[in-house]
Amino acid sequence: MKAVHFGAGNIGRGFVGLLLHEGGYELVFSDVADALVDAINATESYTVHEAGPGGVDRLVTGYRAVNSNTDPDAVAEEVATADVVTCAVGPTVLRFIAPAIVAGLTRRSPERAPLKIMACENAIGATDQLRAEIEKLDRSAADGAVFANTAVDRIVPAQPAGGGVDVTVEPYFEWAIESGPFGDDLPNIPGAHFVDDLRPYIERKLFTVNTGHAATAYFGAQAGHKRISDALADPSIAARVGAALEETSAVLSAVHGLDPAELAEYRATILERFRNPELVDTVQRVGRQPLRKLSRNERFIGPALQAAEHGLSTSALVAAVAAAIAFDDPSDEQAVELQRMLHSEDADVLTATITGLEPEHPLFDAVHEVFAARQEELHTL
Repeated sequence: MKAVHFGAGNIGRGFVGLLLHEGGYELVFSDVADALVDAINATESYTVHEAGPGGVDRLVTGYRAVNSNTDPDAVAEEVATADVVTCAVGPTVLRFIAPAIVAGLTRRSPERAPLKIMACENAIGATDQLRAEIEKLDRSAADGAVFANTAVDRIVPAQPAGGGVDVTVEPYFEWAIESGPFGDDLPNIPGAHFVDDLRPYIERKLFTVNTGHAATAYFGAQAGHKRISDALADPSIAARVGAALEETSAVLSAVHGLDPAELAEYRATILERFRNPELVDTVQRVGRQPLRKLSRNERFIGPALQAAEHGLSTSALVAAVAAAIAFDDPSDEQAVELQRMLHSEDADVLTATITGLEPEHPLFDAVHEVFAARQEELHTL
């Protein structure tokens, strides 16, 4: 069995690639970073270090890397003979990996089983998005594959200098995969669980893990904290993050019928993960790309708009939006752009453009108010 994984970064090596290796797949990484591809090919093994209670070291072997920028033909050949293709490249990059997958599918022997494709991104319906990009290029090529959406969860912080291709991660992980597209031919991925309906799982993860992580980062940045664990050690921040997650849990219960007691236990587990002092993670890393995180289907507006539509509380989520708007990191392109927009656009345009909310939506006025308040604050500085 062979798996091709696009994105040889920390998540690719420390999470998706690790589980594929443990499932017995020959592992091929595809990436555009020359130095990373060379570093991977210069090693025969790498170690995934689990930092925190119960963590162990896991050795990965039997892999290689190909450079999709300098050798797209080699990537296409690998895809043509693969059983599984996965990716962890970011939702905005899916359109750039689609041509390589199409090239591989067109070379694939018709005698082979359909290629199993799963996008492992922090986004709802990422595999559907990848399929759409593939079909734009060659609709018939997509007929040679089956596509399954997934929900992935593992914290992989910025890595210590000098670690080579080894990766430090948290011990906890979750990989939920919709089972329907595969029929009786499920991929062999130890630790993953296959579900009939992925939507509750992916929204539970996005609206708890991602909402909580980003809220901790933005509240932490406002308070001058550097590390996520330090931010959550601040009782005021812990209370505000907890309140935001109580609102997202209310949405998950109302929309998907998830049990409130189980959601409370899930929230507690998530917050304990963020508090892990052995996992050195920064508010700057978690807070980066605020424009994406403030968009309509993302971790703040996504649950808040559903809460507003169900007549539920949104005040804590809106407070997190206000903290995100104040995130100012000169090294992050989106943070710089957000601050530029705050200085040049009016609150009506900002609210509609950044969040995708319509003026008649029940959440619009509350979000508009935080944009207007931030602009007034900036004018007085």
